[in-house]
Amino acid sequence: QLQLVESGGGLVQPGGSLRLSCAASGFTLAYYAIGWFRQAPGKEREGVSSISSSGSNTRYADSVKGRFIISRDNAKNTVYLQMNSPNPEDTAVYFCAAGATMAGPFGSWGQGTQVTVSS
Repeated sequence: QLQLVESGGGLVQPGGSLRLSCAASGFTLAYYAIGWFRQAPGKEREGVSSISSSGSNTRYADSVKGRFIISRDNAKNTVYLQMNSPNPEDTAVYFCAAGATMAGPFGSWGQGTQVTVSS
């Protein structure tokens, strides 16, 4: 019953923007740190960004720092990943997971949402 559902993916042009959402059902999101991850074809899953349960602390992978912004609205039981100026290397399936801390361990729910960056 505990589940995180990703949405908001799609086709976006380089230099455009996209906002991904991670909505929780069956539990209160505010108790957990949330991480965004992505996996491109033929590659290992990598951490993209994470946020503390309160939203006070955030971290970003070097590859996305300055372009992506993670945020959360605990009242809406939702975490967001704003993707600004994406490039083709950002193409991947993005998924979110809940953890006790920003460093994990994380559990994941759902199948993620596909983001394709192409002109």
